[in-house]
Amino acid sequence: MPQARERAVLPLSVQNAYRERYRAIRPGWRSSGDQLETMVRSHVAAQSSVLDLGCGRGGVVELLWREVRLAAGLDPDSPSLNEHRAHGMPVIRGVGERLPFVDESFDLVVSLWVLEHLQEPVDTFREVRRVLRPGGHFVFLTPNMRNPLMVANRIGKALPGLQRRLVPRFYGRDEADTFPVRYRANTVEAVRAHARASGLEVYDLRVVADPTYLAVNSFMFNASVMSERVMPRGWGVHLLGDLIRT
Repeated sequence: MPQARERAVLPLSVQNAYRERYRAIRPGWRSSGDQLETMVRSHVAAQSSVLDLGCGRGGVVELLWREVRLAAGLDPDSPSLNEHRAHGMPVIRGVGERLPFVDESFDLVVSLWVLEHLQEPVDTFREVRRVLRPGGHFVFLTPNMRNPLMVANRIGKALPGLQRRLVPRFYGRDEADTFPVRYRANTVEAVRAHARASGLEVYDLRVVADPTYLAVNSFMFNASVMSERVMPRGWGVHLLGDLIRT
């Protein structure tokens, strides 16, 4: 909502401006969103069938749904589906643990900011494998629980009411879009374990650093950049994954 964004402590426009500063410091750096779009596009062709799992109001699939044979979105939140930005793209109410599709329906399943909410990740991973065709990919983006910033998210997990108030205030989201988090598929080790248990294989799994998530001013940005330099590589804020049904 525009009004919520205006009240945000860290609006997206400011965050993106600091990302440009970070690119100047680290030439070649790409945000997790940029890397995600490249990864997704590497797996689609004109005849592809694509599922946006946990589509909400839209995401990377809305950028390419007209370029493929079939694209569909699925989400449990009816208000989000009613406001989906890709008018004309079919969207369905449902959950990842029980996908309402026949076996081997899709060449690609994409999931943004969903894994952190799953109660039983293996159930969803198995369903994804079932609806993927052999050679199909499951591409996802989710927070990395190794990152120190996730301490605040752990507090949110323990105090969901506090999370629902603070996260919208900080990033300008509608409070209704802030959902409970569980973080049961949010480390490299957990993703690999869930992939093995569900019959998927890891095709690509990256930890992506991004020091702009607390960059409310230059001091916080510089402090975050310094923190990134001393933290282990595996502590980047995001996990970008690509699993394959072989």
